[in-house]
Order: sequence, then structure tokens, then C-alpha cells
Amino acid sequence: MELPTQILLNYGYLLLFAWVMVEQLGIPLPAAPVLLAAGALSVDGPLKFFVALVVGVVAAIVADSAWFFVGRNHGRHVLRLLCKLSLEPATCVRRTQDSFGRRRGAMLLFAKFVPGLATLAPPVAGDNGMGLGAFLFYDGIGSVLWVGALLAGGRFFGDLLKRNSGLLDWVGRFSGALLFLGIVGFFAVRLYRQRTVFSKLAGARMEPEDLKRLIDAGEPVFIVDLRHPLELLPEPFTLPGARHFSPDALAARHHEIPRDRDVVLYCTCPSEATAAKTAMMLHRLGIERVRPLRGGYDEWKRLGFPMDAVPPVNPVKTAAKTAN
Repeated sequence: MELPTQILLNYGYLLLFAWVMVEQLGIPLPAAPVLLAAGALSVDGPLKFFVALVVGVVAAIVADSAWFFVGRNHGRHVLRLLCKLSLEPATCVRRTQDSFGRRRGAMLLFAKFVPGLATLAPPVAGDNGMGLGAFLFYDGIGSVLWVGALLAGGRFFGDLLKRNSGLLDWVGRFSGALLFLGIVGFFAVRLYRQRTVFSKLAGARMEPEDLKRLIDAGEPVFIVDLRHPLELLPEPFTLPGARHFSPDALAARHHEIPRDRDVVLYCTCPSEATAAKTAMMLHRLGIERVRPLRGGYDEWKRLGFPMDAVPPVNPVKTAAKTAN
């Protein structure tokens, strides 16, 4: 099974364009082996290095621009959908928002080199008001760096293959199998991590109706809003009496959390992932009565329960403050 080298010999730049674009659209088919193979074939081969670079960069920009406009029009909802494809669904959106809040356009320069950021960065940029011109500028440079680095690595590897014909035969024979095993491993690790995290707190979640009854009865409940500051911009509301913390800030200030009452955590991430992981962290710090809110902010809003308005926030300053 001589993949991806053999297929590249047959379909050339068309395969390169399609594979890079598919990966950048969020489908977990790694383009790195194809780009490495294309770089190797550019050594006195059927592919030209510069043409392969242009094809790969254009494919990446096309896919990224599509996600940019989707993020601009649909915002947080598409981020939650993309997050479900991540190996770390508990942190992928927050990590991308933190990075964008600190660096903005500069984040796009290195996003493709960081697992989880490549697909999420364009819709986050669109959701947070980045101009199209600035996006294309930074994303174009980042795409050139990413595609160019992989092609250059493949070209260097191709020089080694030319000197060792036995190694060339081995790569042609096993590259397809290694690619298949890599994809299978991707899904296996993702599934294992998700099950491990969520099984530990499956029975600890609090129902929104139960929390509302506690609030209506005047029971002392410590409610924590774990949403990123960027999420407060389109919806500046919070649950009644909730305090806003980032997960890291909450852990650093855990001595302020009361031990004599329920501590309810909520977020807007898939399956209450951030709330669940934060609850596990607080358990390790000796805080026992901590529970994620089932459905988080979105379920509370869907049920029409009362919320408090919050003043406008500066997401960059707030993110920096909650991280300290």
C-alpha cells in the first residue's frame, strides 16, 4: 500500500490541494504525510516545490476563509461543534480564545503548528470582529510557514531517500499503513480521554431546576461562571449571584471558596467539559461539595430562568486579570 506517495504520483497537485483543504476544514485526516511526500517528490521528481507550496497555501486559505465567515455569522455555536472533534474538548475553545485575546493576529502565524488551534483559530477570529484583510494577511503568512516547513522537511527526507534505495522501498511499502494507524490512533486517544474525564463526574451534575429551587428558597449557593470573557460580549448575562472566574484563577483562589455549601460550576462547552474538569481539580484541593451544572449556561437560558446583566468587559484585560 504505497500511500501517500503512489497516489501523489497519479494525482499530483489535485490530491495535495484536496487533502490540505479537507484537514483545514476540520476533518481529522492529517495532511502532514502528504506534504512531506510532496516535498520528497520535488527532488528531481514530478512535483515542483514552489508549485506545491502555492497549491498547499491556497487550499489552507480557502478552508480557513470559509471558517472565518462561518465564525463571523454563527459564532459560539460553530465553536462548540468544532470542539467536539478536538482531543481536548474541555479546553480547546478556551485555549484558542485565550491565545486570540493575548495575541490576536499573531496567533494565526503559529496556529497550524499547535494541535487544536488550526481549525478553531479562523472562526474565533471571525467571531471576535477581526477584519477580513488582517485575517488574510496573518493567515496567509501562517499557511506559508506551515506548508513550507513540511515541504522542506519532505525535500530533505527525499535527498536521503535518493541515497538509500532500500529506505525508499520501505517508505513506499509502509507509508499507507502508518497513515492508517495514525488516524485510528487519533480517534482511539480522543475516545479514551473523553470517557475517562466524564465518567468520573457523570453522577455529580446538578440539574438546572434543582439549582433554581435552591436560589428561590434563599439557600446559600456559591455559583461560578467559568465562561471565557470573549463569550460575555455577545451575551452579557450570568446566573443570579454568580461570580466569574477562569479555571486557573479559581484554583489559585480556592481558599475563597466556601466549604459549607454547594459550589455550582457552569460553562458553555460540550458536555459541561470545562466545569467537569474544574470540579475534578477542586476535589483534589479538598473541596467536596462541587458540582457542574447540567447543560450549563445554554440550558439555563433555554429554560427561561432569570439571569443577571453584567457590565461590558474588556476581554483582553479580563482574561489577563483572571489568569493572575
